[in-house]
Amino acid sequence: MELRHLRYFVAVAEELHFTRAAQRIGIAQPPLTAQIKALESELGVQLFNRQPGRVSLTLPGQLYLEEARAILEHVRMAALRCQLSAQGMVGRISVGFTESASFRAEVTTALQRYRSLYPRVEMSLEESRTGPLMDALRQGRIDVAFVRLPIGDDSGITFSLLSTEPMMVVVPKGHPLDGRQSVRLEALRDELFVLYPRSTRSGVPEMVVAACEARGFSPKVVQQAPQVSSTINLVASGLGISIVPACMRGTRSDDVHYLSLEDSGLVASLGMAHRSGELSPALRNFVDLVLDGASV
Repeated sequence: MELRHLRYFVAVAEELHFTRAAQRIGIAQPPLTAQIKALESELGVQLFNRQPGRVSLTLPGQLYLEEARAILEHVRMAALRCQLSAQGMVGRISVGFTESASFRAEVTTALQRYRSLYPRVEMSLEESRTGPLMDALRQGRIDVAFVRLPIGDDSGITFSLLSTEPMMVVVPKGHPLDGRQSVRLEALRDELFVLYPRSTRSGVPEMVVAACEARGFSPKVVQQAPQVSSTINLVASGLGISIVPACMRGTRSDDVHYLSLEDSGLVASLGMAHRSGELSPALRNFVDLVLDGASV
């Protein structure tokens, strides 16, 4: 039995007239009649009552019509989903991002636009630090990630730079540096630092430590915090100072003070990373959308 037999049967069952059904599906009436008889023979069931000038469905024919319609609809939907999948209109993607990335318009706008343009794609989000996100990406647990340079081992990874911004020093109100507009990195030699955990050769904390060491000192880290926002909260409590991307400067602005760094060369680079190779259509649409809106 082929799908065309079901289509022929449904046409006759709906028209209850062999000639009109043949015209509807675009074949001659005799072959259509022969195909219906062959279908009945294959099923071992009479589907139609045939009387001069009148065709009607038998009870088995009525049941078969329901099933045939359901099968044809299922086939139609399967074909539609296949086509939509090839276009990236349906599917699933998993997106990772660092906390500071969620303060960047490049990220939030991309997520909002993708939701709007591809509402039938299931998008899951995961927030973490650059190191764990890169591990998850390499292991296939997420598909794409917004991360900060450096990213460590980049073999098998495609990285696209999206934006850069200066790093800023954040100090608690009342700190000796409160009120100043800028400071040199080496002037922080004796300060106590609050940083979020370093990952091997990846992320902003690694870059901050490397920059300090290039100026001849290692930062005195008195406390690690799980995320950059909690870092700023701990700075506000007077636990120490920190260095964060400029996009964070609106956080706890009544309790902390942000200073520019003079001649430090410290910039926070935000990028999008995904595994190299062929991308699923849904992921390709996401990547293209992000790159179209990139500011770099």
